[in-house]
Amino acid sequence: MRTIEARSKQTFLRNEFDAFGKWNIPIVRKNELEVSKVDLICFTDIKTNDIDENKAKGVHFFIDDYRMEGIYYNFDKSLHRLSQYKFLLTPDYSLYAEMPRAIQLFNVFRNRWCGAYWQSKGLTVVPTVSWSDTASFDFCFDGIEEGAVVAIGMIGCKRNKTAFLRGYNAMMEKIRPTAVICLGDPFPEMQGNIVAIDYQKTRRVNRNGR
Repeated sequence: MRTIEARSKQTFLRNEFDAFGKWNIPIVRKNELEVSKVDLICFTDIKTNDIDENKAKGVHFFIDDYRMEGIYYNFDKSLHRLSQYKFLLTPDYSLYAEMPRAIQLFNVFRNRWCGAYWQSKGLTVVPTVSWSDTASFDFCFDGIEEGAVVAIGMIGCKRNKTAFLRGYNAMMEKIRPTAVICLGDPFPEMQGNIVAIDYQKTRRVNRNGR
């Protein structure tokens, strides 16, 4: 009964980790990561007892939100599979300007909560950063230590380059990341130590090498 009660409290309260700012966003601590050797695999492609070539990669979550709902609500279910890999990006729950602000805030919260939870289990974590409009800048960069390695995705960002760059520059000023893992082609105007990764190359390597 105590175990059930403890897990129920954790699931409901989500207040067990150090938090930042007025919104109490959980903190994802910065990790040392050799970014010159970074490679990624998509969460939907991970397997139980994966091959070594895939285990040397980080797991990204630049996928539809419904595919990763269980990451937050059943946080311990996928832990064994995820722990095989070199590092994890935090889940990229969507932020759209059309969303109610409360939902955007919740999506940032659970992005960081998952990262803090994985770090509490000894895993290496890189926070994924996203934003919507300028109003989201009040919370979308919270919970990330200055000088951390961060990750961003370029999927869908080409449609509004001006808004994207406004958020990107705000992130660079707020977090001052040592490196930015960028899934997709970066804009030429983007400053910083950018590690660009081709999305297509994040597809899994099977046992037959394809």
